[in-house]
Amino acid sequence: MKKGHVTLIIAIIILADQGLKLFIKTNYLYGEANPILGEWFYLHFVENPGMAYGLKFGGSWGKIALTLFRLGAVIFGVYYLNKIVREKYNTGFIVCASLIFAGALGNLIDSCIYGLIFDKGYTFDATSGFYLPYEGLAQFSPNGYGQLFQGNVVDMLHFPLINGHFPAWFPIWGGEDFEFFRPIFNIADAAISTGVITLILFQKKFMPVTSELPKDTATTS
Repeated sequence: MKKGHVTLIIAIIILADQGLKLFIKTNYLYGEANPILGEWFYLHFVENPGMAYGLKFGGSWGKIALTLFRLGAVIFGVYYLNKIVREKYNTGFIVCASLIFAGALGNLIDSCIYGLIFDKGYTFDATSGFYLPYEGLAQFSPNGYGQLFQGNVVDMLHFPLINGHFPAWFPIWGGEDFEFFRPIFNIADAAISTGVITLILFQKKFMPVTSELPKDTATTS
């Protein structure tokens, strides 16, 4: 597989991811949800200061640490992709690595600059210890809602495929509502998950382990 093919895969994912994020950020109110496929698929705008699928830790410092970790991962990813292309790894393996890299880069862009270029965002309130939403549509502005490395990742893909209710006798969650799939995510998250899951499922095909006898070994009877 050639470097040009890897670059094309990454470019397509980044353009799709950032294009949808910018559209949602500037056209949806925070928390707004619109059905696309009945009750099964929504565009639901939320912002995520943490990791994929809404996971987060710490406040502002935790956010900065996570962004720096993403930056380090992307820098390493550039080196690693060049290595596996140069050494002609399995095409499927390279594609999966490209998906993971593109997803990490897509979310890194949000984390690095969205706080600088938008006037409104999901911000951490040190007094309450919580992140606070905002009202109104966000707009591009030189006066951002945060500093470098403190932007939030924009999420919008929501697939509540199954909604139900746990029976009263069910352990821990008895009597509560449940939803599958609850997390709201983005194209970058989907690219990362697709790459990782595919690697796990096809690891033997992508990275075969072979053992061969030395060529001068002879079999005698």
